[in-house]
Amino acid sequence: MNYKKLSAGEQKTFGLHLTYSIIEGLIRGVLIMNEFVLIKSLAGSNYQIGFLLQFQHVVLIFSVFMNEFLGRTTRKRKMLNSVAILTRLPLFALAFFPATSENIPAIYHIIFLGVFLLYYLSNPIVFPTINLLLKNSYSHNNFGKYYSYATSINKIVMLGATFGFGLWLDHDPYIYRWIYPVLGLLGILSIVLLTRIDYTPKVHPKKLSIWVSVRRSLSRMKRIILNNKPYRDFEIGFMFYGFAFMTSAAVLTIFFERELHLNYTSIATYKNASNILAIMTLPFFGQLLNRVDPRRFAALTFGSLLLFIAFLAATDFWPDWVQFGNITLHYSLSIAYVFYGIFAATMPLMWNIGSAYFAKSQYAGDYQAIHLSLTGLRALFAPLAGVLAYEVVGYFYTFVMGIVALLIGIAIMYYSMWKRKKAVH
Repeated sequence: MNYKKLSAGEQKTFGLHLTYSIIEGLIRGVLIMNEFVLIKSLAGSNYQIGFLLQFQHVVLIFSVFMNEFLGRTTRKRKMLNSVAILTRLPLFALAFFPATSENIPAIYHIIFLGVFLLYYLSNPIVFPTINLLLKNSYSHNNFGKYYSYATSINKIVMLGATFGFGLWLDHDPYIYRWIYPVLGLLGILSIVLLTRIDYTPKVHPKKLSIWVSVRRSLSRMKRIILNNKPYRDFEIGFMFYGFAFMTSAAVLTIFFERELHLNYTSIATYKNASNILAIMTLPFFGQLLNRVDPRRFAALTFGSLLLFIAFLAATDFWPDWVQFGNITLHYSLSIAYVFYGIFAATMPLMWNIGSAYFAKSQYAGDYQAIHLSLTGLRALFAPLAGVLAYEVVGYFYTFVMGIVALLIGIAIMYYSMWKRKKAVH
């Protein structure tokens, strides 16, 4: 990294971007443990876990509307600062929670869920706008390079934050009451810093009303789904994958707490191990995606998640474990998280840019908007369906249900490659 070769404007951008990435890495590393804080420190119910997981994805239903809204907003700095305050400031409410999980009033669970619903509502606004600010401030040759540097630092900070927060929670399960308000303050600060990046909004000609634009976007998306059959197959397969992922994610939290009784440090260790493997293998899979059909790559991604869920389920037959200090390592879970590391490396590539392989460049935004909206659609029912299945048939058969859904998703991808060889429309 030759920082001195950057222009003065790019040096300022990179300094602000790097600071933002460090702060956001700290925040995200802590929030990785969010569901476990709800179930362990707050004695939340199974369905409350489902709702918390649902909130992270269901907000993406608004992607089409947000895409039009962001394109019309010229005062993006003011908008980002306002959104940061409105969605991060409610985290201060957690400072008034009781330091107990015994007979905690239901109102605290509702407040907890409401605070994080507000937090996640910012994602469809904040993430695209931040990328726009950065894209307009780095030169074309430097954008990908310095974005990757900041992202790598972000991931490293996340690892430390997750493990440190896990250790701290085992020492004091109610420390979240002070940590989350601090995160709220840091979240506001990180976005305020990023808005100091120099940005000149482009002047666009007068547009149609936002509702007319949204209707036209929906009409274009309908035509894409009807006419681009390889892409339609891709999204149908993704629906089965998404169902498996969201149902299993809801049950995983319950499984770790109610069945295996894992402490925070053990949970953080599993998550960090898979993230380290993902960071190490991400460059390889990034090159692989450029060489193979995206449907074949999706089948690989689905298969790694299938094996992860299969080894989770195998804990029922292979419950052996070993203790290292405060860390409990189950043999089946250790193998499972190796496959999750592969999944964690491949899925971000597939989820973020996979749809673009089916589109001409000028329509890539529409294709991704469809993809994000369908993610939000399946989040409406999948996490709660997982909790319901767990309560009716237990965690083993719920995991089996996820495995079957993934097998169907893989079959759809291979059928599509056999039936419709051309990937790009």
